[in-house]
Amino acid sequence: MARPDKAAAVAELTEQFRNSSAAVLTEYRGLTVAQLKTLRRSLGENAQYAVVKNTLTKIAANEAGITTLDDLFNGPTAVAFVTGDPVESAKGLRDFAKDNPNLVIKGGVLDGKALSADEIKKLADLESREVLLSKLAGAFKAKQSQAASVFQALPSKLVRTVDALRAKHEEQGGAE
Repeated sequence: MARPDKAAAVAELTEQFRNSSAAVLTEYRGLTVAQLKTLRRSLGENAQYAVVKNTLTKIAANEAGITTLDDLFNGPTAVAFVTGDPVESAKGLRDFAKDNPNLVIKGGVLDGKALSADEIKKLADLESREVLLSKLAGAFKAKQSQAASVFQALPSKLVRTVDALRAKHEEQGGAE
């Protein structure tokens, strides 16, 4: 390959690293083209899975400011560049790897922080962003409902207390 082609490939990979919220490195040795196609579909709409050359990808990652992946660039490597929810893509990789043991998750990076293969699997065990946000909204709504019931209970309790005091005062006043 000519030098300008390599420079263009490095520039494209560097841009993908910079535009991605996460990148996951995998080894795909032994997977068929049909299996790779299935894997690409399982990652979701916000991820691209690309078979890459180790040397060029290592240079691109370093240019993008990611130096923590250097040890992972050995053997046949493919990278999942994630621009959306990293949990969805991690689940896709984990589930595909369960059915196809030839796919090995090497590690990755999430928002500039290095992730081991085990951390990516833990990320896959999380619920999606939408589910977590809806649970948070439900918790806020429950707390607001509790606060509203407390605020509603205070006036009625006050009225009952004043009424009891009035009745007690009348009993004491009527007994004298």
